[in-house]
Amino acid sequence: MSVSRHARVQEFFTITEEPYYLPTGREIELFEAAYKNRIPVLLKGPTGCGKTRFMLHMAWKLGRPLVTVSCHDDLTASDLVGRYLVKGGETLWVDGPLARAVKAGGFCYLDEIVEARKDTTVVIHPLADDRRMLPMEKRGETLQAPPEFLLAISYNPGYQSVTKDIKQSTRQRFMSLEFKYPPEELEIEIIRHEAGAPQELARRLVLFAGKTRNLKDCGLTEGASTRLLVHAAKLVNSGIEASAACESAISLSLTDDREMLETLSEILGSII
Repeated sequence: MSVSRHARVQEFFTITEEPYYLPTGREIELFEAAYKNRIPVLLKGPTGCGKTRFMLHMAWKLGRPLVTVSCHDDLTASDLVGRYLVKGGETLWVDGPLARAVKAGGFCYLDEIVEARKDTTVVIHPLADDRRMLPMEKRGETLQAPPEFLLAISYNPGYQSVTKDIKQSTRQRFMSLEFKYPPEELEIEIIRHEAGAPQELARRLVLFAGKTRNLKDCGLTEGASTRLLVHAAKLVNSGIEASAACESAISLSLTDDREMLETLSEILGSII
């Protein structure tokens, strides 16, 4: 696959084995209804809460290929749509991930869309309304999306600011699904499944995570994600002492502030 050095693109693939996912509400039912009615989907929620895993699961469940683009501030419209490249003395057109997904009738998932340049998001507007088309201006062509194509985007409202927010002209083209960290019992089960962790360890990790999430906006930008809890549990399974695993996989990943790290260490000592 040839892509720009600026495009952080996951290989376009069909998922053959079911990705593990525990629903916390009606998100699967709502996504299936959106897909049936050709409505693009916006996933919003904190980092590491399962948005990407959900997309993997739904691509498998609905039998569609998936391409994921990790958006960033250097991402251009050409990175998404395609560009001309010189190769072996010839000028060749190379489709971007968005064009490939449209042509294949797959899912295109633009992760953390607010990180992309504002002029880049405009290119998705014709795909995200009743037109369902992708203009390819450099080629003088327009791609019409087949019924199977679905556009999905995600963002973290916790990082929302004046400079990094989704414009209403973009937001109101999508059906939104809100994701939160799973309820305690579900989160324990996820850690047990993903890391092979004992029940008691998983329970203590979830308890610690809850304490860190209560510190959001009181010194922490975000609390511990489910992903970080899985990382800590895997370290413990590899023989690392639980407190050291939590410090490395959770506390130090959350902050560099020494006072906050001391606070997290005290909380950790009372739980682990």
